[in-house]
Amino acid sequence: MNEKPDSDRCPLRPLSEQQREQRAGDSGGQPLLELDANANPFSVYLNADTLHSLQEFRTKAPAEPSFFIVSQVQDLLFHLAYVEAAQARDQLDLDDLDGALWTMRRLKRVLNVLVATWEPLSSFSPQDFAEFRDALGEGSGFQSFMYRKLEFVLGLKKRSMADMHAKDPQVHQALREVLDAPGLYDAVLRLLHRSGLPVPDDVVNRDWAEEYSERDEVTEAWRQVYASPHHHRATFELAELLTDIAFDFGRWRTTHMLTVERLIGSKAGSGGSSGVDFLRRVADHRFFPELWAVRAGL
Repeated sequence: MNEKPDSDRCPLRPLSEQQREQRAGDSGGQPLLELDANANPFSVYLNADTLHSLQEFRTKAPAEPSFFIVSQVQDLLFHLAYVEAAQARDQLDLDDLDGALWTMRRLKRVLNVLVATWEPLSSFSPQDFAEFRDALGEGSGFQSFMYRKLEFVLGLKKRSMADMHAKDPQVHQALREVLDAPGLYDAVLRLLHRSGLPVPDDVVNRDWAEEYSERDEVTEAWRQVYASPHHHRATFELAELLTDIAFDFGRWRTTHMLTVERLIGSKAGSGGSSGVDFLRRVADHRFFPELWAVRAGL
């Protein structure tokens, strides 16, 4: 989680439940109003001084702070979503289905927040965005390596998306590690395989860096789950949570596309893409394809 070494952090004094109750009693239930100099505990915990030093706006355009800060928030939420997805994957590999379901509920809420982050940007007029767009240069959200880690762990694997960062060895290595590891859906299919559902051996033993391809046998495995949800209650809940996650990610992509179209119409993107036409193709992608295919036969 990119924690700082202890030597670089102002120490926080842990408090027990008993100590918290004692403090509340001593203060009459009011919050503490006296803080040590340079040691605001919550600011220390969050590294808030560093966090709020990272907003370096490039222009005087009134709308740029919204774009800049919302984009930073989105990147942090990509990180959180990645952490939750990776944790759910690991829990599934340990056969901790209950724990994975709980983690995936958090992941779904994170994705809901991500969708909502487009609200401030969708309020821009084309003129608002044009006032600072040139300052982006060739910068594009497509270049976010944290977004790419999230796509990788959810199952959209493309070597080229890791290798575009090859000139940044640390980022490239981090992306290759996620690319080469099983994703969340891989862990789900391995769980189904272990439970006796008809997921083929070559689906659960493959090159994880290769993009996953839809399989009729996996669709049949999910059909069995959906045909008897009471018999496969936890697996059915898993399937629906996965569909929620794919649905919410699709909402994020579609809202992204519509927001960009509202701001620049059919203009080319900053990072070399065709802009909205490219985003429309991206928005058509669905994670966990057999969960969408199975619906046609229910």
